[in-house]
Amino acid sequence: MERQRKTKRKRKRRIGRYIILILLVLVIGVGSFLLLTARDVKQTVDGIQKKTTAIDEGVTSKKIKNKERINVLLLGIDEREFDSGRSDALLLMSLDPATESMELVSIPRDTRTEIIGHNTVDKINHAYAFGGVDMSLETVENLLDVDIDYFVEINMQGLADLVDAVGGVTVENDLDWYDEGFYKKDYHYKKGQINLDGQQALGYARMRHLDPDGDFGRNARQRQVIEAVLNKGANIKSVGKIDDLLDVLGKNVQTNINLASMRHLLTDYRNVRNSVQEHEMRGEGTKINGIYYLIVPEDEITAIHDIISK
Repeated sequence: MERQRKTKRKRKRRIGRYIILILLVLVIGVGSFLLLTARDVKQTVDGIQKKTTAIDEGVTSKKIKNKERINVLLLGIDEREFDSGRSDALLLMSLDPATESMELVSIPRDTRTEIIGHNTVDKINHAYAFGGVDMSLETVENLLDVDIDYFVEINMQGLADLVDAVGGVTVENDLDWYDEGFYKKDYHYKKGQINLDGQQALGYARMRHLDPDGDFGRNARQRQVIEAVLNKGANIKSVGKIDDLLDVLGKNVQTNINLASMRHLLTDYRNVRNSVQEHEMRGEGTKINGIYYLIVPEDEITAIHDIISK
């Protein structure tokens, strides 16, 4: 109970501009509703559409038109040279326009769960490697017993491109450490306020082995970088910069959110940022056959389900 109270206090800080809103900043955050009618924006949005059999588009369409609560899954994909990649980041955003509130749930990638459609129990981030976005969606839905309405899939390299598109970011670094090679081996990430270009920001967001909080610390840095990007992106007025952002979107993002749905999100769901709560699924780390997993207890899963389904 004490841990829950502390978590709630921490989650009340300004987090409405975190990584799950990546699509909104690229399409909406850089301009007004009128921007969505521009021809180049329409072409970009049409070009990033990706179908999925795991979501009933008819049901989702009715929900968003009726201004009901909807759930959006973000998959930050770490592409590998010899496979289809893994979901390096999994975040579920639940939007409720009736209460003007948003719940943001981080799902640790090492969470041990049943992989739906693969008949195995494994790390949840392996679902993407086994069956792409469809299997990831079905696995998360099964784990939390909720329906997902939309997904946004972004290549993690796109994070670096996004940082460069806004001219770099400034973050407050809580740890003093030397890079292991994500950006440049032995590069010094000094404690305090630091300026980062795209590749430096990617290295900053990926580090976990040197962080006492491991994946949880890395998740926090990912959100920190995205918040810095959004703070700059929201103030961009240069047509050239907007073109750069759209280029990043077109090259690195795929989604089933079409232009009409984006307009509904902007007009009918924009006030959900009035009350944003962040949650991170917690569990106990253990090794099974020499492989590390995070075992999330049933009461924690039930708590997250209740938050999303309330």
